[in-house]
Amino acid sequence: MLPPVDDAVLQSNPNFAALYSTLTTVVLNPDGSSKNDAAAKESATVKEELKRHRLQAAKQHLLAHAIATTTPTPPEARPALPVPALSRRAKSQPPAATRQDRNAADLPAPLLDLLLLLPPLLATPPPSLPPESVSLLLTSPPLSDFPSLLPQLAALVSSTLHTSAVHLARIVSPTTNPSFVHRTIPALPSHATSLAQAAAERTAAVTRARLAAATALTALLHKQADVLAQLVRALEAKHGPVARSLEFRAGEAALVAQRQAADAETALWTARRDTYSPDAARALANYAAHLRDARTRLAEAVRSRQGELEEYGVEGGDEAGPRPGKERTMREMARVYREMGKQADDVRGDLERLGRA
Repeated sequence: MLPPVDDAVLQSNPNFAALYSTLTTVVLNPDGSSKNDAAAKESATVKEELKRHRLQAAKQHLLAHAIATTTPTPPEARPALPVPALSRRAKSQPPAATRQDRNAADLPAPLLDLLLLLPPLLATPPPSLPPESVSLLLTSPPLSDFPSLLPQLAALVSSTLHTSAVHLARIVSPTTNPSFVHRTIPALPSHATSLAQAAAERTAAVTRARLAAATALTALLHKQADVLAQLVRALEAKHGPVARSLEFRAGEAALVAQRQAADAETALWTARRDTYSPDAARALANYAAHLRDARTRLAEAVRSRQGELEEYGVEGGDEAGPRPGKERTMREMARVYREMGKQADDVRGDLERLGRA
């Protein structure tokens, strides 16, 4: 695919835009190849040959992979698979792992040995062995019995390839009935080709859309910058001198206010110096110390009185709240004492009135 070019670049460079248009429409194909290629037939022949070799390599890789995956694993190396909830139809059939183990158990020993030996020999690159070892391998079982074991090996590899194709078809067509999913296997190559082409087209479309969005965003930002510039020029033309005059006046008023604040602070310190002489300041300091000492003595006296009250059972709190027994008794004695004092005063007053009489 030809690399896309930003529209702003094409608009800024007309000659390059003309050259790019000629290249994309007249000279080159969308995949970058030349439209006027004198060696097109030779190139087509080479492409066909390359396609044939690629197809052969793919077939060889699939065959080697199928043989490698057909190799049965030993029972102790197989992972423990969880048993899912099976349907009524699936319960009547044995699990796939059980069938595979049963099939592996039914295979003859030479075929199992052949399945274990073939994958390393078909690996890419093949193992480097001396000619004597290769000759010994080919003339010894199980490779010497390869023609007789070929039908069984072909059946196993065919089953593995069919299973892989069914899994791939199930991935490609997830909504298809599992009973008919094998019918979509012949359409897998065309479907893969169409998917690759669609992915390439979507990638190109996304790239073009991204460039178009970037171009539109750039144009929008340029227009917004032009609008802001026009607005600033309009504001400067309409309010420029007035705004600068107001700014200067505000700065002058601020300086005047700062000077007046400094003058007021100076006057305050001058008034304090004139009002309070050094002797008066010392006297006020001594009086403040005396007040602090008096406050301290008063707090100590309050604490001592509270201690005395606590010794009598009187504690701080609300008058109406619950009191302990000793405090209630002391308060009752104080109330009776006050009443007896009032009665004694009344009797003394009566005696005085009688004495005068």
